[in-house]
Amino acid sequence: MYAETVIIHPRHVKKGLFRAAKWWLMWGLLAFFHLAPFLRWDRGPGAPSQAILADIDGRRGYFFFIEIWPQEVYYLTGLLLFAAITLFFMSALAGRVWCGFLCWQTVYTDLFVQIERWVVGDRSARMNLERAPWTAQKIIKKAVIQAGWLAVSAACGIAFVLYFGDAFQMMKDIFTLEASVGVYSFIAIIGGFCYLLAGFAREQVCLYMCPYSRFQSAMFDEHSLIISYEEWRGEPRAPARKGQSFEDRGHCIDCKMCVQVCPTGIDIREGLQMACIGCGLCVDACNTMMDRVGLPRGLISYDSITNVNSRAAGGPGNKTKLLRTRTILYTLLLLVIGAGMALSLGTRRTTEVNILHERAPMYVQMSNGTIRNGYTYKILNMVRQDRVYNLKVVGIEGATMEVVGGESNVTQMDLSVPGDEITTLRLYVNAPEEKVTDKKTDLIFILTEKAEGTELRSTSLFAGPGR
Repeated sequence: MYAETVIIHPRHVKKGLFRAAKWWLMWGLLAFFHLAPFLRWDRGPGAPSQAILADIDGRRGYFFFIEIWPQEVYYLTGLLLFAAITLFFMSALAGRVWCGFLCWQTVYTDLFVQIERWVVGDRSARMNLERAPWTAQKIIKKAVIQAGWLAVSAACGIAFVLYFGDAFQMMKDIFTLEASVGVYSFIAIIGGFCYLLAGFAREQVCLYMCPYSRFQSAMFDEHSLIISYEEWRGEPRAPARKGQSFEDRGHCIDCKMCVQVCPTGIDIREGLQMACIGCGLCVDACNTMMDRVGLPRGLISYDSITNVNSRAAGGPGNKTKLLRTRTILYTLLLLVIGAGMALSLGTRRTTEVNILHERAPMYVQMSNGTIRNGYTYKILNMVRQDRVYNLKVVGIEGATMEVVGGESNVTQMDLSVPGDEITTLRLYVNAPEEKVTDKKTDLIFILTEKAEGTELRSTSLFAGPGR
């Protein structure tokens, strides 16, 4: 019912296609994550110049030329949906390619293991150090490793908070101890999780914490590229001596290199398992051993079940079927979501209006008999220049408007709204009693941007005593 966790010390793969891809992607992703906050984008005077920024104080999100306001949070929903479908699409094509090459857990774990390798050495040296008694040398090596991990974790936490403020100013504040308590708290939280998960939890995150490993099989089909051991060719396995013939035996020499290089410690020869993250390091290791003994590569392959079965039956086993029902469906979904978001961003209004009807009281009857309703009218000018708008109401004959601190008893008025700001008006609408025949009447506010002539209609209710 319970098995003690065994510390996994993966062996270094010195060369191979998958190891090279992991190095390039790891350094590329880390470079982007840590350097992206320093990218600049000119948005005009008074606007943040950081290309990627989540401006909490200004309640705005920026991504190069895209600017997202709080009421447009649905774009975030669209982005998350797009990311989810992309993950499903990647899985249908290439298995757990995300887990093996792009996941932050994998990236930082690779880096932490590399720090151990720089300080101690490869797998056998690290295992010997673990078993060795505590000496001054062991303490020093362990301390250097922990210092390296803490430095990387701190850099991770700092990079994260730089996306929430001006990166250059925040860097200065952080290192001169002038940043807020909140900034240091988030650095500690994000850095602490990086230190804990990449330094100690490692494969346990993939095995027990990540939900993707639990339903990955639902994303695959017989044409998905996965890590496969060709049992028909490898069995029966046995150690091989130099010059030994491989007739009447399998090609697997039982060197266990595939197990030793696996970051999750599984034996792929036992079949596809939940713990396999699809990194392909076992493929590189096995190909290296096949080269040494003069056997064909591909005993462990990154291929589809269809091709593996074809080769087992004596066929060519070299066909990759990219176009199939699920990949076409995922592609169409991505195109629809992407096109919808692009169209929405390209055609979105630069003026938004929010109307809140006064509820207590719903209406007031004035001494002259007119019925008055109160409203909070908000105009959001989403461009960085001042604008003049014309506001009028229709729907009730003889209705007039009155703005607290402004014009009164007018059928229309001009309003000046500063750029990139929200103007809030306390607005009253008065209507003759004889024109208010129902307890609730639709009242239409028409806001026209005078320079461009664009019109925005908003409907609210006008309450009265009724008849």
